[in-house]
Amino acid sequence: MFQGSIPALITPFKNGQVDEQAFQDHVEWQIEQGSDALVPVGTTGESPTLSHEEHHRVVELCLEAAKGRVPVIAGTGSNNTAEAVSLHKHAKDAGADAGLVVTPYYNKPTQAGLLAHFKAIHDSCDLPIIIYNIPGRSVIDMSVETMAELSKLPNIVGVKDATGDLCRPLDTYLACGPDFCQLSGEDATAVQFLSAGGRGCISVTANVAPKLCADMQRAWREGDIKTAMDIQFKLMPLHNAMFCESSPGPVKYAAELLGLCSSETRLPLVEIAESSKERVKAALTSLGMI
Repeated sequence: MFQGSIPALITPFKNGQVDEQAFQDHVEWQIEQGSDALVPVGTTGESPTLSHEEHHRVVELCLEAAKGRVPVIAGTGSNNTAEAVSLHKHAKDAGADAGLVVTPYYNKPTQAGLLAHFKAIHDSCDLPIIIYNIPGRSVIDMSVETMAELSKLPNIVGVKDATGDLCRPLDTYLACGPDFCQLSGEDATAVQFLSAGGRGCISVTANVAPKLCADMQRAWREGDIKTAMDIQFKLMPLHNAMFCESSPGPVKYAAELLGLCSSETRLPLVEIAESSKERVKAALTSLGMI
């Protein structure tokens, strides 16, 4: 259903407000550069600090700019099940192709709680769900057994796996089957994830290097493993720089250097340190981007 390079889109701000023109220009550029799908209002899009109205608007702006040329997977997760249901229904009504639903953070539900949470969202409407499993941010880790149980539901179609465990996609493949769409949530291990049964990567780096990320994924699909690895080696300094501080601080600074949008973030995120800026600049320079 979904594959390739899928940028987790930043949400540009200007004087504290969503910069709608910069966001839609960014969507257009991503499509021109070969991105295979788009994820608005995920963590990289600073969804925790968007109001409900802004969240809805950014999804609508993405769909309006994409014009059906690539799939749109809207961030619809929350640690409040009722809120996640509301966001998921809005994404369905707006015309999104799927919802990316993060495991509930802070609450620390049990595996039974995870099953109930995702089933409630699943049953609320028929928009496909991609589970976002990211223990580093949400504290909890969805087990392979729980994911296998959820994969039996017709509209739970895949996972964004940010566990960093490269045995996990193999175990998930065996438990959930070949039709369950596994997408990496970590740029630095994107190629290794493909070799373990993955179909693509929901990427931070693709915000600023969309063509390279798309070319890497395409090379893998075409069986050109050498080219895929050559691109990944080239991208590694940039991958590392994008996480030298909490995302999306570094990627927004990189976007500013490229003239895409302001580096402005919302509190509690602040301007990245000078040492981090130098690291981002060096990574972009190494790729001949600045």
